[in-house]
Amino acid sequence: MRSITQSSFGDTSVLEFAEVDRPRPGPGQVLIKVGAAGVNPVDVAVRAGFYPLLGEPPFTLGWDVAGVVEDAGSGVSAFEPGDEVLGLLAFPAAGNAYAEYVLASANEIVRRPAALTVEQAAGLPLAGLTAWQALVGIARLGEGQRVLIHRAAGGVGHLAVQIAKARGAHVVGTASRAKHALLRELGADTLIDYTTEDFVTEAGPVDVAFDLVGGEYGALSAAVVKPGGLLVGALGANLGITPEQAAERGIGLEAVSVRPSAADLARLTALAEAGRLTVHVEHVLPFAEVAKAHELISSGRTTGKVVLTP
Repeated sequence: MRSITQSSFGDTSVLEFAEVDRPRPGPGQVLIKVGAAGVNPVDVAVRAGFYPLLGEPPFTLGWDVAGVVEDAGSGVSAFEPGDEVLGLLAFPAAGNAYAEYVLASANEIVRRPAALTVEQAAGLPLAGLTAWQALVGIARLGEGQRVLIHRAAGGVGHLAVQIAKARGAHVVGTASRAKHALLRELGADTLIDYTTEDFVTEAGPVDVAFDLVGGEYGALSAAVVKPGGLLVGALGANLGITPEQAAERGIGLEAVSVRPSAADLARLTALAEAGRLTVHVEHVLPFAEVAKAHELISSGRTTGKVVLTP
């Protein structure tokens, strides 16, 4: 089968095709014929060596996958060949999703709902779980609360907007004005154009701030969180504020570190089935254009998700 591998860290030129043996599922595993693989900022960081999550190359990138179960190992009763599934694989270990076939643990995947195309399904797991585990697992966001979401139109952000709305929250989002129409469709209540407006003065007091930018945005976001509220950052190494500084302001500070969870993923797909969550896929590219996919992600200006197809 074909797989996209790299033998060194570097720019997109290190990504190359290789012919490798098709893996066989062991106990508790399924073999998935990949229909689409999501591309995330972590992929770019690992490829370049900025975030050596997988150690030294060679390795195959990719953690988001949607496809069809081809075979199941012993002990797997929840899935059988022909089932359409999606999942976040093995993170933070190697998921190997940039390939025609990939192995998955049965407790990392769920069935793909009819409401999502295979491309949308591939864009959901890592970004959706990041948003869910931050807003629900950590913040316990609930009815009537106000939440500030930075980069609201990005891969994680646009899903966070919908999750927050499903929880009954008032959603304040930052995004460039060109992306406001989409965000209104997704349920955002108050939108701030970060290129021309100061969110510190425009956002109003919030119960929860979800920072997908990091750095100086951390301290600035803390300024709009109510006493007793919570700032959740997605870039744990670059929160822009210390726990001591947060405590001085009377707010909590947490970092979300996404992990595979079939249970959480099932809650996300249930929202999709109920018509309360969709995945905006801006670019679908063939594996042969993986370099372009990484360049799009590196720009930091994509709306929603970028997805690869074999």
